[in-house]
Amino acid sequence: MKVVKEVERETEMKRKTYGNDTLVVILLLVNLVVGVLSADNYERDDFPLDFAFGSGTSSYQVEGAANEDGRTPSIWDTFAHAGTRYGDIACDGYHKYKEDVRLMVETGLEAYRFSISWSRLLPNGRGPVNPKGLQYYNNLINELVSNGIQLHATLHNFDLPQVLEDEYGGWISRDIIRDFTDYADVCFREFGNRVLYWNTINEPNVFANGGYDQGTTPPQRCSPPFCVRNVTRGNSTYEPYLAVHHILLAHSSAARLYRRKYRDKQHGFVGISIYTIGFFPLTNSEKDQVAAQRVRDFFSGWIMEPLLHGDYPISMKRNAGERLPTFTNHESEQVKGSYDFIGVIHYCNANVTDNSDALSIKMRDYDADMAATIRTPDIFANEEYPIAPWGLREELEKFKKLYGNPPIFIYENGQRTPSNSSLQDVSRVKYLHAYIGAVLDALRDGSNIKGYFAWSFMDLLELLDGYEASFGLYYVDRHDPELKRYPKLSAKWYSRFLKGRRSSVVETIELENDESLEKSLDSWVNFNSDNKISEKQRSGMENHWFQPRLLVEWNNAHKAVRIVL
Repeated sequence: MKVVKEVERETEMKRKTYGNDTLVVILLLVNLVVGVLSADNYERDDFPLDFAFGSGTSSYQVEGAANEDGRTPSIWDTFAHAGTRYGDIACDGYHKYKEDVRLMVETGLEAYRFSISWSRLLPNGRGPVNPKGLQYYNNLINELVSNGIQLHATLHNFDLPQVLEDEYGGWISRDIIRDFTDYADVCFREFGNRVLYWNTINEPNVFANGGYDQGTTPPQRCSPPFCVRNVTRGNSTYEPYLAVHHILLAHSSAARLYRRKYRDKQHGFVGISIYTIGFFPLTNSEKDQVAAQRVRDFFSGWIMEPLLHGDYPISMKRNAGERLPTFTNHESEQVKGSYDFIGVIHYCNANVTDNSDALSIKMRDYDADMAATIRTPDIFANEEYPIAPWGLREELEKFKKLYGNPPIFIYENGQRTPSNSSLQDVSRVKYLHAYIGAVLDALRDGSNIKGYFAWSFMDLLELLDGYEASFGLYYVDRHDPELKRYPKLSAKWYSRFLKGRRSSVVETIELENDESLEKSLDSWVNFNSDNKISEKQRSGMENHWFQPRLLVEWNNAHKAVRIVL
């Protein structure tokens, strides 16, 4: 009741100041009851001037135009069309890029992370450049540069050209090293005078686990009994390791090429991004603590140890044995040090318990080799992530202590909500507020963090959730032929923060008049056919939106919304 009284007292004060009929106040009590040990009152100026705040998308998730202007299918097209949620149109970013850049400017984004569709630029995976694909990326890049937005380009985001998958098996063949390097060369040559930050491959650890062990993501390779889905090709016992091995060799080949051929002229940077989870032992037992570090070896160390030392973690070599490829001396030297920064992707935490008995099983996959039981939020459910920023804080501390404190961009971090939830995405505001605070704490403790990118700029096609889950700062109305974008509360909150407004545990957003909130309510009703609000409900005292762990009430007498935690 204390929270309710504070809301009513604040509302009464505002009403006395501005009058009943001209003000609607939405009081967002962003109460981090999770006991977060992160900064809870900060502003943009608390971060270094050269720290980049942005947001991101990727090509297949937003561009659409899948069959236009010479683009050919990628493995993500094939994966998506095996189901019912695909990116043929997506957000139509291919045609609406100017509008989207305008929204970025209005929001105050300082940086934007996007990806280049390999099969749009090189329809055959190699060889001649597609002029129309080249023109599109030049147009997008020029629009961003002309508006002062820093560019971060990803070369591969789960979307290998299908022609290369069909020809030689894609990432399980050494041929991919040559073709990826040639593709990167084209991108560096054509765009490197404007793009300074190159992320070669996104989430190789998750890409390999989902795509070559469980069969849940492109290219859907796995073998029984390890398949989560009914897939009939692949070998889960060694293909995940082989794919990452070739990814590391391809990444390092491209990075060395850039340093040798382009750096002196373009002055850019090349890195790779890693999916991270905050791993915590379930108990204080030594076994669980060792298991938590072992799991971290299999996630982050799988990529970072070769980049730092030219070899895989000892725990991986011990548990996977001969199924884990080895680097030649030349390859080890090539991979070691082949990065200028690391992209960190983080959403949630996990509890870890030891399961060393799994090592007694003769036929094992990557998951079994970890010899641990991992409990995470259900990635297949459209549920919100717990707000637990200490996991990101812990991972950043591990990168500092275990991996040499590399320059880091937080390339993805955001809250998942069902696509039919409100434009008033309070949980996303709470999430972003808490995690940005954790980043600030890590900076103050010496972590070498260079930027933070909220995922995602707009609601888009998610790899596992399709269009049923939402991460965006902007809502995309898929019932509108024009796919109109609408800012959510999180977009307005992020914008105010980026433009210098202090972010605190209690965030007050003032709107001009009653009609503005009524319009927002009307829009929300139109977007949510499964959760319609009747006029009778709205005029009463108990209009409840879908918001887990929140009670949201429209009080017609006070002309206010109150949010009770």
